[in-house]
Amino acid sequence: MGTSAGDGLQGASGRCALVSLRREDGKVESDLPWTSAPVEVMACAVPWRVFRWYRGQRHYSGYYWSSTQKQHVTYESRLELSHLISADFDPSVQGIVSQPFLLALQTDPVRRHVPDYLLVTSGNPIVIDVKPARYLDHPKIAPTLSWTREIVESRGWEYRVCTEPPPARMENVRFLAGYRRSWLIPQEPLARLRNADLNGRTLGEAFTCLPDLPEPYVRAAVLHLLWTGHLVTDLEQPLDSSQQIWERR
Repeated sequence: MGTSAGDGLQGASGRCALVSLRREDGKVESDLPWTSAPVEVMACAVPWRVFRWYRGQRHYSGYYWSSTQKQHVTYESRLELSHLISADFDPSVQGIVSQPFLLALQTDPVRRHVPDYLLVTSGNPIVIDVKPARYLDHPKIAPTLSWTREIVESRGWEYRVCTEPPPARMENVRFLAGYRRSWLIPQEPLARLRNADLNGRTLGEAFTCLPDLPEPYVRAAVLHLLWTGHLVTDLEQPLDSSQQIWERR
């Protein structure tokens, strides 16, 4: 969510942007210079806004247990949940923060915006806003996304505006997310599959490659390895037993 006024930035840059965040102990760090605020501090922030649920609310919010964070992460819509699951699935993502900070652009009037997610990755941090595609040109939304992009990118970070994901891929990732909790996966098939040569084999062959173990256990282990990225397959089409799998190099 955010507010904006006027059209465009009129030359504003990261030098006139401030960031505020809420720490785990509840303390608020206010008005830090955007260009020098430590990413390590942002990565440990808790959601800026307090989540509230009430009867008849129009949005769909909740908590998702993230295998990346090893704890619950909040979302405020089904679309946010889809992109949260996708971030959790991405092996390059090392940390996920929901509503990570309040960004304030020092114009007249001051413009403020709370992005939806901050992703800490093996490369540059990624700031994400999630919006349905039909709202991208809305006169109250488009300017906010525009100045947020300029501020985020002024620091060399990546800014993404995420809309509806490809249906087939999202359905597959949601399915694999059911196997993200490592402590629920049988350990013997998991260990043996990690040492097996599964390159070029089909999912069906992988499910039955350890005949001395119950097939449901082996299946769960294979799907967990797909979730963790140890194994990869084409997720742009519905998963079925005839699809080939490979070990990630």
